[in-house]
Amino acid sequence: MKLKNLLVAVTAFAAFSTAQAAEELSIAATAVPHAEILEFIKPQLMDEGVELNIKVFTDYVQPNIQVSQERMDANFFQHQPYLDEFNAGRGTRLVSVTGVHIEPFGAYSRKVESLEALEDGAKVAIPNDPTNGGRALLLLQQAGLITLEDASKITATPRDIAENPKNLDFFELEAATLPRVLDQVDLALINTNYALEAGLNPAEDALVIEGAESPYVNILVSRDDNRASAAMQKLADALTSEAVRSFIAEKYSGAVVPAF
Repeated sequence: MKLKNLLVAVTAFAAFSTAQAAEELSIAATAVPHAEILEFIKPQLMDEGVELNIKVFTDYVQPNIQVSQERMDANFFQHQPYLDEFNAGRGTRLVSVTGVHIEPFGAYSRKVESLEALEDGAKVAIPNDPTNGGRALLLLQQAGLITLEDASKITATPRDIAENPKNLDFFELEAATLPRVLDQVDLALINTNYALEAGLNPAEDALVIEGAESPYVNILVSRDDNRASAAMQKLADALTSEAVRSFIAEKYSGAVVPAF
C-alpha cells in the first residue's frame, strides 16, 4: 500500500514539474483555419514543454503590431507578400519562421453563377490592403475579366487596370468585411479564412479560385530575436508535421492545402 502511494506521489510530482517547466508561447491568429490548426497541435506541444497561448484576431494589422511590440511571441495568419508590404510600410522587422499552408483565393457571388454572367458595370469588392487587393486583381486577370498594365504586379490596385471590357466597378474594403457585403455586390474576392468563417466552401462555391501552385503560402511569423528559440522551433516542427498535413486534408477538403 505504501509503495502504491509512493508511486502515485512520484507520478503527480513529475506531472507537476512538467507543467511548471512548460514555456509559454503566445501566438496571434485568425480564427479559421489558423487558430484551429494551432488548437490541434496544442496538446502535442504541451507534451514537449511548450504551453501555447492562442489569441484570435479578426484583422490583419494587430497581429503584426502585437508581435513587433513584443506583446506576443508570434503570429500565424499571413503570407510573405503581405508581411513584406507590412514591414516596408510600418518599419517593422518581422520574419518568417516556416511556411505552413496555402489558402487558394477565390471569387464569390450570390447574384450570378458564372463570371461570364457578370453584366456591364457589375460591382466587384476586393480587399483594400495592397497585397491581397493585388492578388484579387491578378486572379481576375487570370480569368480574363481585366488586364493590368503590369501583368505580374502583386500590389496592383484598380488604378493599374489597363483594360476593363465589362466596366467593372471596384470597391476596396477591409478583407474581414467582404463576406458581409456579398449580398450587396455582384462579385467579391475573399480570402479563404474569411470565406470559411462565413460558411462558404471555396472548392464548391468559388466561381474562380487559385490553383494549388499559388505563391501565397501562409507562414508562421516572429521577431528575429526569438525566431530560433527552442520553443519556436518546436512550434514550427509541429505545424509542418505529418499529423498537421492529415488534419488539413481531412478537415478542409481542399479549401486549405499543405505547403510542406
